Parts: sequence; C-alpha cells; structure tokens
Amino acid sequence: MSHPTARDRDVGRGPLVGPVAPPGLHVMTFNLRRPLGRLSGRRADRWSHRRPRARTLLADERPTLLCLQEAVPHQMRDVLAALGPGHRFVGHGRGRQRTGEGCPIVYDSRRLELIEWRQHALSEHPDQDGSRSWGNVIPRIAVAARFRDVATGSRLGVLNTHLDPFSGRSRIRSVAYVRALVGDDPTIVTGDLNAGDRSRTVGALLADDLLVDTWTNGGHRLTAAVGTFGGYRMPRPEGSRLDRILVSEGLTVDRVAINARRIDGDWPSDHLPVQAVVRVGEGSAA
Repeated sequence: MSHPTARDRDVGRGPLVGPVAPPGLHVMTFNLRRPLGRLSGRRADRWSHRRPRARTLLADERPTLLCLQEAVPHQMRDVLAALGPGHRFVGHGRGRQRTGEGCPIVYDSRRLELIEWRQHALSEHPDQDGSRSWGNVIPRIAVAARFRDVATGSRLGVLNTHLDPFSGRSRIRSVAYVRALVGDDPTIVTGDLNAGDRSRTVGALLADDLLVDTWTNGGHRLTAAVGTFGGYRMPRPEGSRLDRILVSEGLTVDRVAINARRIDGDWPSDHLPVQAVVRVGEGSAA
C-alpha cells in the first residue's frame, strides 16, 4: 500500500491522527512560529492569518502531549482554547525576565498527572534565565517534565527543546546536556533541532541508542517523508527533517506522521508538525 503524498494532504480535511485512547499517547512536536508583527512581510507568515489555521489543526488533532517551539504567551491562549478544557502547560519565555518565546510542554491533565518540571538554559549556567554560551547569540532552552499516566500508572519523562540554527558548537553542547537529562523513566525527546539526518547534531543525539528516532525506527508511517521546514510552500521529499520525536527504551511506537495539511489554502506555520502514537511499558521502539 502506498503512503499518502504531501499533495493528498493538501486537500485533506479533519485529523491525521486525532484523539487517541489509552494506552496510546498522541505526541506532537510543532514549531508554532513566533509572530513577527510588521517584520512579517508575507501574508502567509502573519499570525493573524495563521491563527485560525493553527486553532483548527490543534482542535482536530488534540494531542495528549503537545511540545511547541517559538511560542509566545498570547499564542498560548489560542493553543489552550483550541485544545479545550483540561489542557495545561509548563515552560516560560527564554529571556532573563522569562519573557519572549519558549518551548512549552502542553499536556492533557485528565490523562497525565504532572509530577515535576524544570526549564534549563542550554548554557554553562543552566539555572540562569536568559544565559548564553557555546556560540549561540540568543538564549536556548530545554523544558523537562515528568508525568504519571493516569490510565496505566506508568511514569513518563518529556524533554522539549529548540536548538540554535547558526552555531554547530552550540547544538553539540546542547545535545550533550539534553542527553544527560534522560533519566530512568521512559522518555520522549522532541524539538526543532535545526539539523538534518546526516548532521553531527543528530548523530550525537542518537549515539549509543540512548534515543531512537520514531520516524526511522518507529511504527507505521501515515504520511510521506518530507522536509519539516516548509516555509509556506509545498513540502519537498528531499527537504531536511529538522523537527523530530525521539524515544528512549520502554516506549513502543505505533504510528508516525509528518502533517503537511493545508487549512483553507495555507499552512498554520512555516514548520510542519510531527506526530507519533506511543505506548509506555511495552518494550522499546527499535
């Protein structure tokens, strides 16, 4: 059976994955694209244009775990309104005053009970908000959370990050820090890595099989392989998968997807969401 193509999803309606019943967990990583105001030259890039599309996407998909990048506070109000009652989030802005864009982890509190969480600056001073090291010009962060699955009683770790697009040194040092955060619980790592399949960054992140990529080592692919940075254009099979969902041992991956759906003729962001359905406590993804 052939996979759906990006163009098939162009005219598709409704969810690609949608709500998932236990023991499955629907995970989505999504660079929401921060609003640029007057700097948004293209209409497709303006939040006022993208906002209803983002809300439709999230209302249709309703992931159990939604890991965002580039999200700012007023966008989070739209995110929570789209997902409906019971969804909460952890994480704050990356700046010194905890302002600006962040990497929040949004979760369905009816399914996942939050045990603890912490935001880390990806720098030599991880507890110092807004700190920068390793060659990145702007602050970079990782948000870490631990949950208990109310339906199964299983414990789950979640790490969400957005690596620097310019400094390879920063990405490598950040990857080492993120890997060190992976604990004994089965863990999901999500983010915009700003690095492709053959990069040193991805190689370092996947070293020693601590983590595996759900797209290459997971379950059934619901969609074609395309680059996840679409730039409001038709996704290309030869494009880089900058956005990923990775899992540690103890997680089984049932389904994976790169969601190239257009809504009312356009995309909700310049990045495409990546989605996976996983189960805790039933072996590993590999």
